[in-house]
Amino acid sequence: MRNIPFHCIVAVTCACVLYLVHAKKGVKCGGVLSAPSGNFSSPNFPGLYPYDTDCMWLIVVPEGSSVLLTFHHFELEYHDSCDFDYVKVYNGISEDEGNLLGKFCGTSLPPQFTSSWHVMSVIFHSDKHVASKGFTAVYSKDVCGGVMTGLSGVIASPDYPENYPNNAECQWIIRVTPFSIIKLVFTDFQMENNEECNFDYVAIFDGASMEDRHIDHYCGTMKPPDVVSSSNELMVMFKSDFNIGGRGFKAYFYSGECHEVFTAVKGNFSSPQYPNSYPNNINCHWTVQLPLGFRIKMFFMDLELEDRNSLTDKCDYDYLSVYDGSKESSPLLGTWCGTDKPAPFVSTGNKVLLVLNTDRNAASKGFSVSYIGVAPMNVSCTRTDFQIQLPRQSLPQLERNNIYLGNPGCIAQVAGSNYKIYSRFDTCNIGPQKRNNTTMIVSILYIDFSSAGQEDIHEYELQCEPKKKEALVNILSGFEPFKLDQYGENLATASKDAEAIDGSEWKGQDTSDVVFISICILAGILMLIAIVGLVLL
Repeated sequence: MRNIPFHCIVAVTCACVLYLVHAKKGVKCGGVLSAPSGNFSSPNFPGLYPYDTDCMWLIVVPEGSSVLLTFHHFELEYHDSCDFDYVKVYNGISEDEGNLLGKFCGTSLPPQFTSSWHVMSVIFHSDKHVASKGFTAVYSKDVCGGVMTGLSGVIASPDYPENYPNNAECQWIIRVTPFSIIKLVFTDFQMENNEECNFDYVAIFDGASMEDRHIDHYCGTMKPPDVVSSSNELMVMFKSDFNIGGRGFKAYFYSGECHEVFTAVKGNFSSPQYPNSYPNNINCHWTVQLPLGFRIKMFFMDLELEDRNSLTDKCDYDYLSVYDGSKESSPLLGTWCGTDKPAPFVSTGNKVLLVLNTDRNAASKGFSVSYIGVAPMNVSCTRTDFQIQLPRQSLPQLERNNIYLGNPGCIAQVAGSNYKIYSRFDTCNIGPQKRNNTTMIVSILYIDFSSAGQEDIHEYELQCEPKKKEALVNILSGFEPFKLDQYGENLATASKDAEAIDGSEWKGQDTSDVVFISICILAGILMLIAIVGLVLL
């Protein structure tokens, strides 16, 4: 992440001055607040604020700290979308809407805010009609604890990664949008250890207070397991006693559209707020996890992130990384930024992880991706037929009539742990086609995942070159609103997934030559018998 450059602080300070200049004549408001703590209010509070006024406060505390902002009184003209009079709170400078934490009006107190770095901005606006008392707020340099409201964020013990202080107590309340849940992941953990964890510890509650369900408390050096809330609130408490310390802990939280796991055989998803600008300072994870044996084909429909660093020519600011597995330790398929869309790719296994990292300033539209599961199959051919097999354990939701070649009359058969189709070239809508001046035998394999009245049929084109007895498989479709025909790819390597097929597998041996030789031998014997019969006569 980039620290905010000094010239940006200067620019924002100048912006504060401009706000003062353009405010209603005679009204003083806004400015830079750099003390460790302080308070501010709307002009003329507790009297009515003036009409047609704009004020901006830039709160800057020492780097490495965060800003804790609390409103004590709030009374502005009400509007459904707060378009008349309003207060905006930004996590950092206000030049980028991606930093916006919230926009408020009416008489309900805004929530308590904790910035994710050492800068916070507050803007007040009033129009030319209707005035109220306004607001008053206090801020402080936040050592630990607070209310975290972003899509993702970081929680760490005081002074991390240095040893935490003695006699400390911090409470973080993570509060995300309604109907979302929160995932909390610890990346580092080292605290004083004892069997009951009653000296130094981290306690987690499934809600916003200690009255809610106590999930567990932890100490020592073993990282706590990942925690998933049952609602949109989670509380983390850190406590240390009067002696013996440790490095402490660091944890990330993700919520809602910033952390999702997709298990459907096809789907699509996008960055938060797409196609509007994504938020700043987020770390979001999306996992696609399909049944064993499947692979995942992924298509980038749109990609627009902050550009590369012009000095290093690397994605140092905002970037998307894709991993061939479910963890960031899995093989990296690539890291992208700017507007260069990655080409479609196919995973080697049944899991893919996408991670979006954004820094503290500048934001773009983000990304949109679609994916489809590539079913595990072993396809071979001879001079006369196709032989297809798919492991049943990878398609537990399907019956054999959901898998057919050419038409619904050529359905798969159950053979042990597999579905099998054996079809001669003169059946099942199989026919010759010219491909690159070569005559290929072609048919379509259909796998029907439709359910609850929702049609979802995936199509695989099967090709056979009879002379070479080589089979190719291309995935054609199965995807709305996007058709994937233009992305046809040789998926014959799917037969490598035969590890999911037991050792009793029928391998599709080519018997056509054996049959031909046997017929020739039999014809020769019959001719010899006929000659002997004529001689005897």
